[in-house]
Amino acid sequence: MKRGNNNIDTTLINRVLKKGVKMMIVAADGSGDYLTVEQALKSVSNTDNRVAIYIKNGVYREKIHIDRPNVTLVGEDVESTILTYDDYARKLFDDGTEYGTFNSYTVLITGDGFEANNITFENSAGSGKIKGQALAAYVDADHTVFRNCHFKGHQDTIFTAPLPPAPILQDGFKGPGANKERKMSSQYYENCLIEGDVDFIFGSATAVFKDCTIVSLDRGEKENGINGYITAASTPESIKYGYVFINCKLLSECAPETVYLGRPWRNFAKTVFINCYMDEHIKSEGWHNWDKIDSEKTTFYAEYNSYGPGGKMDTRVPWAKILTDEQAKEYTVENILPWTKTI
Repeated sequence: MKRGNNNIDTTLINRVLKKGVKMMIVAADGSGDYLTVEQALKSVSNTDNRVAIYIKNGVYREKIHIDRPNVTLVGEDVESTILTYDDYARKLFDDGTEYGTFNSYTVLITGDGFEANNITFENSAGSGKIKGQALAAYVDADHTVFRNCHFKGHQDTIFTAPLPPAPILQDGFKGPGANKERKMSSQYYENCLIEGDVDFIFGSATAVFKDCTIVSLDRGEKENGINGYITAASTPESIKYGYVFINCKLLSECAPETVYLGRPWRNFAKTVFINCYMDEHIKSEGWHNWDKIDSEKTTFYAEYNSYGPGGKMDTRVPWAKILTDEQAKEYTVENILPWTKTI
């Protein structure tokens, strides 16, 4: 496509990109090199050289697979640069079978070294009560970085791959990772907004969320008093760190004490909150065992210096941990994700 009149934020580009990186411009109004992100991705040769795609403001309704390594996406404005789709777990293929959780993604990332800045990743399918799980982002790549991004969905908003070794239900892992080698990934989220209701951050990766805003949506569940679960980790037993939230804000308009910090998708799940503000929607007991008593002996659920109406660490379930000052010192981005020192 012929290049049009490209008025881009060069200050942002210069800050996030390295000298010599190839850059393309996507604009829905036709003022860039390509109309869609998918078009831009298809134009790039599959080498290890980093490429950057600057995405102008607009709503891009695309189901995207980014399998090339070292791709950087830069949005013009996080509120107005939106990648969206509306597939969902209960949707039917032509043969009458359901999509399942892992075919429902808006964006699938399998290329290592992926970076995103100022992008909203959205699954617009709607309530999980009706549609089931619906992923905004399926992140199955190592050394991935998201800065100032928004992730919007309801149930299962972000999947941080890999999958656990085996599904509990037959065909439970149907989708792009079902027959793929289980390869650990490490992911970094900084100054991001993540919203959802049930298990909306889930998976086996080592992932750090720093200075993020975590918003629990209100499902209107008043009878059973459970509006949702923020995390559902499936950390492998051999991996030291699962999910670590540092200096985050946990917000919601849900009724008080109706949201759990997490529950274990698999035994040995690991999730830690460090210096996080928690609003009153967080349940005083904090954590749920997913009706698996044995998981209470294997999970590592911990907090340090939680504060706010929901930060009642002294009322948590007895099998959760409160870190000491000395233990908390090891939970830094550089210690958990050493590769971030060079980004």
